[in-house]
Amino acid sequence: MEAEVASTATNESEIPHLDVPLLAPTDRLVSIRPVELRDAATGAEPRLRTTVRVGVRDGALLVRFDGRDLGTVATLTRRDDALWTEDVYEVFLSPFEPPTAYFEFEINPLGTLFDARIESPDLVRKTMRVDTSWNLSGLSGKSRVRPGRWSAVLKIPLAPLAPQGLPASWRVNFYRIDRGERDEFSAWSPPLTDPADFHTAARFGILQIPDSGAIGC
Repeated sequence: MEAEVASTATNESEIPHLDVPLLAPTDRLVSIRPVELRDAATGAEPRLRTTVRVGVRDGALLVRFDGRDLGTVATLTRRDDALWTEDVYEVFLSPFEPPTAYFEFEINPLGTLFDARIESPDLVRKTMRVDTSWNLSGLSGKSRVRPGRWSAVLKIPLAPLAPQGLPASWRVNFYRIDRGERDEFSAWSPPLTDPADFHTAARFGILQIPDSGAIGC
């Protein structure tokens, strides 16, 4: 496993980049240097710290979230429930440039999953179309809640997302919603909108993924 190059955007002129390492069978996600989420509206340090670690193994993108928490809000247990109405971690991922179509993946503290395909011809919420009937075969995830924090790992198979071949560069964003007395919205590449709009696709960061032959797709 090689060290990754990472950055986090804090203003509207920056789009962050992340070089994703190829993980050997014995490599652990926790050994990867994390990126941190920022306040989605302002780019400032959020109230609750959240770190994200990303790697590739066996043709799948592995994304680990670790977040400080004052008490989880999670009741939804069915696939494709409206997880964003409670506490959730999210990954938006696109093999296209610009990201006029992308895939949304979510996991809550109970381990419930959500996935959808979004078409966004203008890269904005107003004209986007969401297909929640779409499901990614092989998508999996697990969550763990401990005092003062909760963590989750998503395993996202890449080949079904890019049937014409895996690009070296993907567009991506990582998000967190924390519900409570004061809701908080965090992002790797903050959309810098108020209220926070995670579907501002032009703000997605750039993910560099190892050669498709090397990752076994």
